Amino acid sequence: MPITRIYLIRHGATILTAEDRFAGATNVPLSDEGRAQAGGLAERLSAYSVGAVYASPMDRTMETARILASPHGLEVQPRDGLREISHGHWEQMTRQEVEHAFPKEAAAWDEDPYTYAPEGGESGLAVTARALPVLVDIVRHHEGQSVIVVSHKATIRLLLSSLLGFDPRRYRDNLDQDPAALNIVDFKDPVRARLILFNDTSHYAEARLRKPEAPEARLSKWWTH
Repeated sequence: MPITRIYLIRHGATILTAEDRFAGATNVPLSDEGRAQAGGLAERLSAYSVGAVYASPMDRTMETARILASPHGLEVQPRDGLREISHGHWEQMTRQEVEHAFPKEAAAWDEDPYTYAPEGGESGLAVTARALPVLVDIVRHHEGQSVIVVSHKATIRLLLSSLLGFDPRRYRDNLDQDPAALNIVDFKDPVRARLILFNDTSHYAEARLRKPEAPEARLSKWWTH
């Protein structure tokens, strides 16, 4: 099987991204900053051949994907399985608010976000179970092509954990995703993947002046404590 290349991309920044709120199931558009980030990435990828563009059906991913698809003259194909993890009754709350209102739930989630889910929400396992078959299907249908797939922070980290054999219980500890970050994954076949590029944001307008930052609050409490 010829190599199939997946450009696995997180959506651009939103207002809720800047406020660090749980917004997995909350529909929110890109901010002006997020559109600029996506525009920079679209220019970067415009020189490459792209066979298709897929995205989570949420507003922020569809908007990002349309910006990326425009130089290639492609329509965005939504796939529900690529949507972000739902945080149930934590939605639109900050981490500090969740820890204050639901301390036992927050502690259980910090301990194992892969199998635990807050009330009304999803576990990492549930997200993997719906997102991974979608990605595998895309690889099967685009053998030998390069394809853009736009998804979300947790969903991408869970997909990469599964594809690369990482402990999925540690996905929040070990993997980060900036807004409009580019990841490149090559597939020899639908179950054999190799990570070529991870969390790259060199298309940001200020990239030449930007120093790598410690992710701190973007990861689990284990990272900062």
